[in-house]
Amino acid sequence: MSEGPSTTLVDLARAYGVATDYWDWKGNHTQVSADTIRTVLSVFDVDASTDEAVKAALADRELDGWRRVLPRVVVLREGWTPWVALHAADGAAVEARLVLEDGRAREIKTVERFVEPRTVDGVVTAETTVELPGDLPLGYHELVVSVGAEDGRKTDHRAPVIVTPATLALPKALEDDRVWGLMTQLYTVRSERSWGIGDAADLAELGTWAARQGADFVLINPVHAAEPIATMEPSPYLPTSRRFVNPMYIRVEEVPEIGYLSAAEHQLVEWHSDDARRLNKLAQLDRDGSWEAKRAALRMIFRSERTHRRARDFEQFQVREGQGLIDFATWSAIAIDRGLPWETWPEELRDPRSEEVAAERERLAEEVEFQCWLQWIVQSQLGDAQRELRASGMGVGVVHDLAVGVHPGGADAWALGDVLAHQVSVGAPADDYNQIGQNWSQPPWRPDRLAELGYAPFRDMLRTVLRMAGGIRVDHILGLFRLWWVPRGASPKDGTYVRYDHEAMIGILALEAQRADAVVIGEDLGTVEDWVRDYLLERGLLGTSILWFERKDGVAPRDPETYRSLCLASVTTHDLPPTAGYLQGEHIAVRHELGLLTRPLEEEIAEDDAQREAVLSALRERGLLKGKAKIEDQVDALHKYLAWAPSKMLGVSVNDLVGDVRTINQPGTDEEYPNWRLPLADGNHQLVTLDEVMISRRAKRLIRCVNHRDAAPND
Repeated sequence: MSEGPSTTLVDLARAYGVATDYWDWKGNHTQVSADTIRTVLSVFDVDASTDEAVKAALADRELDGWRRVLPRVVVLREGWTPWVALHAADGAAVEARLVLEDGRAREIKTVERFVEPRTVDGVVTAETTVELPGDLPLGYHELVVSVGAEDGRKTDHRAPVIVTPATLALPKALEDDRVWGLMTQLYTVRSERSWGIGDAADLAELGTWAARQGADFVLINPVHAAEPIATMEPSPYLPTSRRFVNPMYIRVEEVPEIGYLSAAEHQLVEWHSDDARRLNKLAQLDRDGSWEAKRAALRMIFRSERTHRRARDFEQFQVREGQGLIDFATWSAIAIDRGLPWETWPEELRDPRSEEVAAERERLAEEVEFQCWLQWIVQSQLGDAQRELRASGMGVGVVHDLAVGVHPGGADAWALGDVLAHQVSVGAPADDYNQIGQNWSQPPWRPDRLAELGYAPFRDMLRTVLRMAGGIRVDHILGLFRLWWVPRGASPKDGTYVRYDHEAMIGILALEAQRADAVVIGEDLGTVEDWVRDYLLERGLLGTSILWFERKDGVAPRDPETYRSLCLASVTTHDLPPTAGYLQGEHIAVRHELGLLTRPLEEEIAEDDAQREAVLSALRERGLLKGKAKIEDQVDALHKYLAWAPSKMLGVSVNDLVGDVRTINQPGTDEEYPNWRLPLADGNHQLVTLDEVMISRRAKRLIRCVNHRDAAPND
């Protein structure tokens, strides 16, 4: 076993937000090994290999702020008047001004505050303090500091100043009311017109139907970009890019330029469509087959005639998305040409700013433009779906999901460089539902580099999602506070937590959501620090409550009336079986079969039976069940029970509408289980189309259970 960290190593780790101990899911205090701490510190380019190196690094860290004229970034809430320390050579003239987002300039007041000058790298350095005004508008501003030199010249230094909402305003539909909506993995919801995969048109169809049933939102899985070539990663939570979108979700027939195809080209599109629609009959999804057919059809449409208006819109899209879109399209084009992973490309092609990459971009110019065009089309169609849902009467519309991270061999990992920490992976320590811990194989943000860039990559990512949405669900929102970093090649248990500037991360999330008039839902399940949920409440972000996890004594369910108001409540989630499956112990059976249990099967079954019976007893006591009810009746009763919660949002799984029992995803597994590959099916594993959902008596019966949320308990 590795030795524990020295006192100096602990101080150095804390200076970089690296945890040296933590409390596990069973309440045990756990010491992080010195080896793990040293490895994580190396991500920050810190040498902690010897005691002498640790002492030198700690001394260097203490001088970091004094070496900078300005902080990397200043993030504040509206109404705050923070003091900002400026550093320059002692005696140098220092002038500061604030340039607002709209170009106007503001005066800044200097604070009378004496700080003893320090000698830094041989230069006597003085500190000046300024106070930012408390009436700054929300947005992205810039602090500009001019420092005079002995020869009379001035040098400007700049830092972003980001003003965020004190509390995110709720969309109008949620201000004085509670709403319910559907939750689904979009790719599983296929209509007769789908090309093997649920798409943007299916989303619009599902949403407008749900709106007529009284729903106000549809929460879908992340639609982030995947690999442009086979084999496409099935998990929507392991994308190649979180900023860009998977063109798999395009409905080919709804691309306007299809009308300009020749008769022969139309016939080819029909052939591709017929081939792809055969995939609707498969027991498991075939993403690669679907995309192969769509890509061939879309390439023909891309090369067809385009009106001046449409051409202008495409050009404006490219200008708006800027270098990020160019980088993503370039990576995609090279990946199609040379294959993946990109780490196998020639060394000179691994740097997106190299001359060789520029030459490849020129050589592959048509493919690069095609990839840009695909982004324009898919984002437009998903945006159209949101507008259709709002026009149909939904108060929120589409709620998009934001994954925790990206694939280590994906576009973001290539384009963002050292903004991501490639020497470690995001994961989770052991918990009740995965007792050996998890490694999600995703490089985390480097908090120091994010700050240096004024959080621009984070902002760009949020804006793309929010342009297509009325809300955003942030998977594992705890990752905006701290993330479990696992050194490459190590077990999840050998990781540690690394802190992020949550005031900045949550603040920017709230700012972007407020500008988009969107609600933010934080998935705050798992090991949560006591204060985090209070902080989310203070900032106006919704939390997440799953009925099976809400217990008042470890076994008995909490009364629904005691749930949080600022919350999305649901009976189940995508990491558990649908409700009918959970009621039959599907989650225990799958975990046992895959060897994920750390206790004897009998113990797990006994505990699960006791917890489930406690819930069913509560339903009987409240008059929601009588005797030995059927599984379908139990599912209905659970939703009626949850409908009494004061939670602003209530989610109903589309899988529950049709009685599906199969686990969608089993955390901690890869190929051992068909995660994210199962299409919508009923309790007998028979495939169900969207067309059938919309006429299903079972679906309408369950919807009636949540559609009268104002009914008093026991009514």
